[in-house]
Amino acid sequence: MTKVKTSFFCQNCGNQYPKWQGQCTACKSWNTIVEELVQKPDKKDWKVNGTSKQRTSKPLTIKDIDASQEARLKTSDSEFNRVLGGGIVPGSLVLLGGEPGIGKSTLLLQIALKLPFRTLYVSGEESQKQIKMRALRIFPENDNCFVLAETKTQNIFKQIESIAPEIVIIDSIQTLHSDHIESSAGSISQIKESTSELIKFAKETNIPVLLIGHITKDGHIAGPKILEHMVDTVLQFEGDRNHVFRILRAHKNRFGSTNEIGIYEMMGSGLREVSNPSEILISKKDSNLSGNAIAVTLEGIRPLLIEVQALVSSAVYGTPQRSATGFNAKRLNMLLAVLEKRAGFKLGMKDVFLNITGGINVDDPAIDLAVMAAILSSNEDEALQERICFAGEIGLSGEIRPVQRIDQRISEAEKLGFTTIYVSKFNKISLKNPKINIRMISKIEDLLQELF
Repeated sequence: MTKVKTSFFCQNCGNQYPKWQGQCTACKSWNTIVEELVQKPDKKDWKVNGTSKQRTSKPLTIKDIDASQEARLKTSDSEFNRVLGGGIVPGSLVLLGGEPGIGKSTLLLQIALKLPFRTLYVSGEESQKQIKMRALRIFPENDNCFVLAETKTQNIFKQIESIAPEIVIIDSIQTLHSDHIESSAGSISQIKESTSELIKFAKETNIPVLLIGHITKDGHIAGPKILEHMVDTVLQFEGDRNHVFRILRAHKNRFGSTNEIGIYEMMGSGLREVSNPSEILISKKDSNLSGNAIAVTLEGIRPLLIEVQALVSSAVYGTPQRSATGFNAKRLNMLLAVLEKRAGFKLGMKDVFLNITGGINVDDPAIDLAVMAAILSSNEDEALQERICFAGEIGLSGEIRPVQRIDQRISEAEKLGFTTIYVSKFNKISLKNPKINIRMISKIEDLLQELF
């Protein structure tokens, strides 16, 4: 009988210890080390029969390495392709995390059903009939998508050998367990071992693997932090279950940018791609209202028009309130100080509330000008003109600083029907014959004269 081996793992970072101790020396967390059963065989392989030949890697000079771009697997979801950097890289591991019920399984099942080549969807949480019920709502006819309800990695690899899919989807990594580790599914050692086997499989066969990962109450991927280092791409599916819009972000991407976002709308028939995000970020209203301004921002390479709402009112209590939703509160305080120092507006005894509509967070300093315009509009209780927008950064001396990629911002505003855009006087604009009126200003005093 094989002797049972145990080891101690940190639940936060996954570091291993021979005995229990109160603090993890790697991540400095307290009371996160737990004991788990471990059984390490002498030899293990992702192949079931153990007959696969191990590839031996040879060193090459840097000039002999083939640098040609490998063809990516394009899905029918353009938002998903954009966030990944142009499609799925063969042999890569993609980890998708998100809150329960946000739509992670729906997103990957929808992608699997619409792919033109063979896919294997492995579910450790739902039966095949439950997945079929969801598939009927999304895309009922598909002959290339195979569904497997299994949690044992050795059985999954056996089915992969017989089906020979071109892409594998695992829902979820926390439900898998391997025979090489004796601890229960979802434990740190099982998550690490299962992911290691999948990485080895993906790299040797050049078949991409998409993983769904649960998250903790803090919003992090459940399991050891090393899991996010092991995979090639970490995606986060965000949104409020009380609203229909979802945002897909890349927190890590070895094959592309992490600045791109994908926006979806949750519907009864699945997730609909929102190709024009400005339609959801700008509210529809019958008449002009004070305190509203439109800003042109950038998310990755995509320009967005967002609505900034401000409310300035007399402070009811002794200490004025400063509140910002979707915007940095410290930056709001800085803009208010500049407005009082450089433009003479006394807002020290007034409450100021700021909101970015659509439920998104914006870090782009180019929306400073729109924030300033919205605050001034609410303070004067005078609505801004229709179809005007702003793109500029505010400096501490009250100057309007230039922003990057101004031509792309102007083109997007013109495409959406705006007639006037306010930008910095120091921006170099190379657009020829724009139909939109470009107003160039250098100080916030110029903004006051232009608007009021």
